[in-house]
Amino acid sequence: MLATIATATTAALATPVAGLLGYRQLKRAALAKKLRITAPNGIEESGFVRIGGIDQWVSVRGEDRRNPVILEILGGPGASNLVFLPRTHGWEKHFTIVRWDMRGAGFTFAAGGPEGQGELSYPQLYRDALEVTEHLRTRLGVDRLLLVANSFGTVLGLRLARNHPELYSGYVGTDQNIIDGGRERTAYDALVARLRAAGRKKEKELATALAMGADRTRWTTKDVAEYNKLVLTSDPLSYDTMKTVVMRSLWFSPLHTLRGLRSYMKAMEFSEQLQLEAATFDERAEGTDFRIPFFVFQGADDVLTPPAPARRFFDDVTAPVKDFALIDDASHFASFRHPDRFLQLMLTKVRPAITADPVSR
Repeated sequence: MLATIATATTAALATPVAGLLGYRQLKRAALAKKLRITAPNGIEESGFVRIGGIDQWVSVRGEDRRNPVILEILGGPGASNLVFLPRTHGWEKHFTIVRWDMRGAGFTFAAGGPEGQGELSYPQLYRDALEVTEHLRTRLGVDRLLLVANSFGTVLGLRLARNHPELYSGYVGTDQNIIDGGRERTAYDALVARLRAAGRKKEKELATALAMGADRTRWTTKDVAEYNKLVLTSDPLSYDTMKTVVMRSLWFSPLHTLRGLRSYMKAMEFSEQLQLEAATFDERAEGTDFRIPFFVFQGADDVLTPPAPARRFFDDVTAPVKDFALIDDASHFASFRHPDRFLQLMLTKVRPAITADPVSR
């Protein structure tokens, strides 16, 4: 998804590419220094772990090993969350955060290339996630992990949370996807309405949207990419988030060279095939009974994964504890646009539900 959107935001990066590479280097160095973890009981480690027959990149960061451990499930598909480290550094005071570049994403893709990813499918990603979970339980000495899934990662996250309450202490979905067996079309209908309201300025885009139709099971990977671009660039708040949050995080990522950024984009292009596989997934048919605390924190103005379908699914969920919250002034990428607000929700709603101590350190 981001690979396609990047072509629509090239202008935002044109000036830095042309004349500010030196500033980029200084900014990256400053961010790297800021991100160092020096707390005596902290943890900062990353490297390849043999998962599912291939080497996969796993990053573990936190200022206190006694804190709950979060396993993030990235979105995209294929979009590593490591680029958002500077924006979410504050989370590491309260949680140990594991960011896993699954097959087809980030450093895992960069190391092996397309031919080194093995089987790229949801069943394989599911098996990989369980293997990563077991690795972390052993490595960090914890019984259960807190699942935090964003965007397309929620497709996988829901299945892990539903099926393995013995491994996970809770589930947090943000930019929560609801596919609903292909019946969910809220975002598509809203896109068509926006393009129609724009009149002649968006006639071509409207024709493209109408031609592809709302039935995702008939889309190609090209259709998926074009749809995502239309949704996010036709909405001012989403487009602003892409430029000021996503593309800026990519450009100044202290972990990614220019070559690394190119690989990052190629990984997302490679992983787009997963969206076709997931087009008929049906969350309700698979079950709405969760035996762990269940949370959804959604951007109030999300046009790609609208809050209304997420709310309807949430209302059907049974769980020991559950809560739903909207993040104002946020479309997609809500947790990264407003990391402080997301952290406050994690501390006031999630952490008390998964720990014996309701008071955050």
